[in-house]
Amino acid sequence: MFRKSLIYAFVTLWLHGISCQCPPSLLSLEECNKYELIFRGKVLKVKPCELKPGEAMFEILELYKGNATPEFKVLFACREACARLFKPGEEWIISTRYKQIDNAEMNWCSRSRKHFNTDKEDYYSVLYGNDYDDELSFLRQKLGLHRTLVKQEVSQNRNKRPDTMTSALILLTSLGGLILFYYLFNRFFR
Repeated sequence: MFRKSLIYAFVTLWLHGISCQCPPSLLSLEECNKYELIFRGKVLKVKPCELKPGEAMFEILELYKGNATPEFKVLFACREACARLFKPGEEWIISTRYKQIDNAEMNWCSRSRKHFNTDKEDYYSVLYGNDYDDELSFLRQKLGLHRTLVKQEVSQNRNKRPDTMTSALILLTSLGGLILFYYLFNRFFR
């Protein structure tokens, strides 16, 4: 019995030791300057993690800092101690850094926070020292609202492999150009 209690206590302490340990942060311009992109958005769809980071597609409702299209992808890790789940329909304030020009990478210890319907559920209030509405007011007042970028359609055949006839034509044209260059070089520079 004592042995089982000891094992239980060890496992509990070990799990507690690897639990989420994000440092508390106060809302300030200095804190906002740590991030390249800050927006309020609604989760449209979520692609879960499968041997690579998950993807959450957001509809940007208000953009406070950075550049983003009206629909913007946020990549996130699922196996971190502080990781949470995104669900379609949820509203979030996302504070993050860009991964690439058209997506960002979620840092679970950033000032990003989810909107809760009741204040009792909002555990971010304890961690950050303010509620969701106070944060929105601060961001609107200090950073202002910015326009999203116009989404440009990318050509779908941009990386398409040419068919056999086109490949042969490119090869013959290149070979002809090489022969012409060799002929002109030997004629005028010898």
